[in-house]
Amino acid sequence: MELATLESMSDRRLLLVHAHPDDEATATGATMARYAADGTTVTLVTCTSGELGEVVADDLAHLRGAPDALGEHRRGEIATALTELGDIRHHWLGGPGRWRDSGMAGLDSNHEDGVFAAADPVEVTRQMVALLRAERPHVAITYDDFGGYGHPDHIAAHRALMNALDPAADPEFAPELGAAWQVPKVYWTVLPDSFAERVREAGITEFKPNTMPDEEITAVLDGAAHHEAKLAALRHYRSQVNIDEDGFFAQVVRRPEFAVEHFLLVRGERGPGTGPHGAEQDLFAGLA
Repeated sequence: MELATLESMSDRRLLLVHAHPDDEATATGATMARYAADGTTVTLVTCTSGELGEVVADDLAHLRGAPDALGEHRRGEIATALTELGDIRHHWLGGPGRWRDSGMAGLDSNHEDGVFAAADPVEVTRQMVALLRAERPHVAITYDDFGGYGHPDHIAAHRALMNALDPAADPEFAPELGAAWQVPKVYWTVLPDSFAERVREAGITEFKPNTMPDEEITAVLDGAAHHEAKLAALRHYRSQVNIDEDGFFAQVVRRPEFAVEHFLLVRGERGPGTGPHGAEQDLFAGLA
């Protein structure tokens, strides 16, 4: 098993696992843009094409009720959106269209053949192990164990990464998938209580995400310099969002707080930090 060392950290590598196109920009767009700008190798793994997403743009109404066409369209959206964030390496877990959008929690679609939430965990693990061993990230990011807000695909994306970490580091597990690699640091995306409070104080009462106490958050990245890149990426997702309207999502994403992204370290050693409550301000802190 190969371990990251100080000598190997001259080429910093970051890998993110997200469920659908647009999730990466919404949750981690500023972080991706920041690290891509400083020369870090940034790799995104997307688990589904988002075939069951709600189509909000009326000029794309022909995609409503047409999951295959919507999935193809969203694959095009992410290809252009990622160019706004920098030089991003992109993989579809298992290849484009291997697993389909499972739909929101509680729908019958959660259990249909071919959806990501009902995927064979053995196959998912093998596919993720292959990517971890190929990309050899020093830092990996995904959602918390509730997927942020309970979406089955977000929860499945969380499991896909977390269940693959130990097998990827085990040289006896599927050696045909590449040389073993242990990811030194793993984070979950989170939101602090104070963020939701500021949003409510601004009169945006529809926004009710899961949050956690500010003092428990281990990394806070100020992406103010990359807020516009994050917004530019989101503008490519016209099938899913309109950030220039007056709806609550648009109001939230335009706020400066939306450029600050928060993470919880769940594997690895916490590095030094001078952020709020001693939070890291660099996900690679302690590694380089």
